[in-house]
Amino acid sequence: MNWRALAETVLGGETITREQAMGILTAADTELLAILDAAFQVRLHYCGRAVRVHILQNAKSGMCRENCAFCSQAIGAYSGVERYRMQTVDELVSGAQEAHARKAVKYCMVTATRGPSEDELETVCEAVREIKRNIPIEICTSLGLLNDEQAEALAAAGVHRFNHNLETSRRYFPKVCQTHTFDDRVATVRAARRAGMEACCGGIIGMGEELEDRVDLAFSLRELEVEAIPLNFLDPRPGTPLGDVERLTPAECLKALAMFRLVNPRCELRVAGGREVNLRHLQPLALYPANSMFTEGYLTTGGQSHEEDLNMIQDAGFEVAELTPA
Repeated sequence: MNWRALAETVLGGETITREQAMGILTAADTELLAILDAAFQVRLHYCGRAVRVHILQNAKSGMCRENCAFCSQAIGAYSGVERYRMQTVDELVSGAQEAHARKAVKYCMVTATRGPSEDELETVCEAVREIKRNIPIEICTSLGLLNDEQAEALAAAGVHRFNHNLETSRRYFPKVCQTHTFDDRVATVRAARRAGMEACCGGIIGMGEELEDRVDLAFSLRELEVEAIPLNFLDPRPGTPLGDVERLTPAECLKALAMFRLVNPRCELRVAGGREVNLRHLQPLALYPANSMFTEGYLTTGGQSHEEDLNMIQDAGFEVAELTPA
């Protein structure tokens, strides 16, 4: 396949086909640099050379009653994860202050739960209002399944973006989770959009799915017109049903990132959980298709330090994005 011509097709406003998307994933590793160059041309056109840095706050840990097979906080996943109830407003605000000090453009408060209780929702909303008054940072929340009323409350408090991943394709989802459905997740994304929040919605690859499932996920996200896509690479967690799954190769991760960029050219594409252990020494190459990243870890697992990430961004010839004043 002519990868530069594929990039020109995307830049011309056309959507690549599912067959072309599959061609990216099945290409020989010897074509990897050409694929990354094609993805970079699209990334550069729509996103420039800036990298948006995000920081996560695990606001409620290890107490979820859902059974997502990949998650160390799920019911039955007895893997030594710290367990605590909803953090206080002061703790959430303090996390935002630390994120701002680390030059993060977005601070994301996450709870391990099916959905927020009334008290939990009010705690988050109060923290958001306090943060918005005093700290120049965008706010994302990830609180599980939402209805319209809950979504409207978050938007009114000042939440800029809501995260709720589809995780995988519609076909493969029942193999990953049985306590809620793919359509439940789609409904939450749509509720967030109706309330006026941006949608941050991605998934995890490396859970035993077929390559076709990765393509289906990329096109489902395009159909939902999400603004941001976090792409995670399974880092198998002890005690979970996927705890013994073999990790992806760096080339598989990079080809997936390139495919998601070419299918969703205007999106903020984030290289997310598992990047350190799956991409290993090729981490910097992820910045060619991706224009966003998490730093300082991923809820229950550690990650590369903030200083190391900033050095990596600069050494690769990119720049750290700054928050644009409202």
